[in-house]
Amino acid sequence: MAIAKYLKDFRIILLLAIVVLLAILDFHYGLHLGIEFAGGTQIPITLQHAVNPSEMATITGILQQRLSTFGLKQIQVTGIGDSQVNVEIPTVSPSEINSTVAIINSQGIFQGVVNGKEAINGSSILSGSVGAAQPIASNGNVTWQVNFYINQKAAETFAKAAFGQANKPIYFFLDRPSSAILLINSSILSHNISLTVSQAEEISALQSALLLTGRTIPVKTFSSGQNSTFIISFLNASRHSYTTLILAKNTPQQIINAANSLNYTLDFQTVQNMTPSIGAVQGNLTGAQVLVVNTWLAVGLLSAPILNPGVTNGNISQGYVITGAAPTTLLSLPAKIAYASNQSKTISSILRGGALPVLVIVGSPTITPPTIGTQFESVSFIALIIAVFAISAIIVLRYRKLFLVLPILLTTFGELFIILSIIGLIGTIDLAAVAGIIAVIGTGVDAQIIITDELLVAHGSDQSMIKTRLGDAFYIVWADAALLVIAMLPLFFTTSLITVIGFSESTIIGALLGAFLTRPTYGAIISKHYSG
Repeated sequence: MAIAKYLKDFRIILLLAIVVLLAILDFHYGLHLGIEFAGGTQIPITLQHAVNPSEMATITGILQQRLSTFGLKQIQVTGIGDSQVNVEIPTVSPSEINSTVAIINSQGIFQGVVNGKEAINGSSILSGSVGAAQPIASNGNVTWQVNFYINQKAAETFAKAAFGQANKPIYFFLDRPSSAILLINSSILSHNISLTVSQAEEISALQSALLLTGRTIPVKTFSSGQNSTFIISFLNASRHSYTTLILAKNTPQQIINAANSLNYTLDFQTVQNMTPSIGAVQGNLTGAQVLVVNTWLAVGLLSAPILNPGVTNGNISQGYVITGAAPTTLLSLPAKIAYASNQSKTISSILRGGALPVLVIVGSPTITPPTIGTQFESVSFIALIIAVFAISAIIVLRYRKLFLVLPILLTTFGELFIILSIIGLIGTIDLAAVAGIIAVIGTGVDAQIIITDELLVAHGSDQSMIKTRLGDAFYIVWADAALLVIAMLPLFFTTSLITVIGFSESTIIGALLGAFLTRPTYGAIISKHYSG
């Protein structure tokens, strides 16, 4: 019967109802734990130069879109100051971390080049039209495909660029290098095609594929046993025109040392990426075989489909396809399928996200193992429990009334559960959020002392006096909560530091809950107790 008296108060009923509702939602959806608790990876990113808030928002939005599209869950991309970005991803495999880094590293500049002229670019792609098809396995080979559509104006521009270019390739580039020199070992040429052609013809085909608006990327070859003097001389003569040297990791150390001394930026690629895939097609006019570079990952060449006469007669088309194949060096079919799937997902993610306005430098990922995360979770939970019981002990020792323990525990644990549920359902529970919760619970002792003092002073008086005293107490509680929220709002809106945002977020939620839900419930319980 005594319990029924308390359950008649709407404030107590409201608190219990909210707790039950959130418990159901927690059970159904689960709580999102930060990498400190669940384990995961932090990837620091440095921008090439400082940016303004608008540009930072663009950069974080693009990265968020790319990584979310790639299929990773609970991605957090946060700008820090004007030149740093922090990416947080949940626990994934090393290969997924490498794929994530590759996606971040890509600037995302997409170009379709026909006969040395840009016919299409990434800004023309319609939002939401990019799609990665499932890999197709046939006779031990696996191909991948990415489909996309472009806007009407871009389609008209492409029709003009492709007019009369039947049976010629359209080279699809993603992050084609600029101001760069390519240095390849001659041994990786010649074995790519079944035709008998000279190395000079292959290099000519490579230079033709790299031609854009009258400028190409110089391709220089060397032999393993060859003197490197002529390469070094070329690099010395070209150092004012080019800034980057693209090369394989097995390049002779003499050349690497010389390039470093000449202040080139060295872009090391795997031998697989440095090896172009070259094929042959029938020429449009003479019928002779023409060499075409199908793929060349070192320069971002994704594929080179041949333009059929149906799209080179002025007709406008808005749908396009990028295709590719898994390397034949991969021995097993599952490995080829995994490669093709990853390649199509990566390219489609980058195309969906768009191009970054500045270059980025990706730092070393920091991994938090799940075992350490479990320790963090246990310690944080113990800290929360200690904070709750410490408050209860302070109140009981001050007033020496054992009855106060139950309403304190009820409202404080209710507040704790609600805050954790709200943050865990719509955001992520991390160490910063837990720190804010502990701080809010600690400040809750002030409110409870104020409410209890005012009620005990009015004990034995009429109901009007009790209401007046409680009104005075809650005026102070609400004022304190308002000041705390005002103090936290600048941190919430004006900083990009994720730890500060998490702390201020949980503090604001806790302060509002305390002022409008849990503290009124506490006041209702003890007022009913002392009013008989």
